[in-house]
Amino acid sequence: VIAAEGEMNASRALKEASLVIAESPSALQLRYLQTLNTIAAEKNSTIIFPLPIDMMQSFVKH
Repeated sequence: VIAAEGEMNASRALKEASLVIAESPSALQLRYLQTLNTIAAEKNSTIIFPLPIDMMQSFVKH
């Protein structure tokens, strides 16, 4: 039950985040840059394959 409640809370937070990103296309780019910054700070061997933001816009619109 506790895990299910956690999933519900997480899904609500993701829904709210998607609404914010849909209202502000630059928010997606900023989130991408924040993710890059976090990964770089961890000094790990993660490989990143960046996609052009223009390419991602088609996914956001649908």
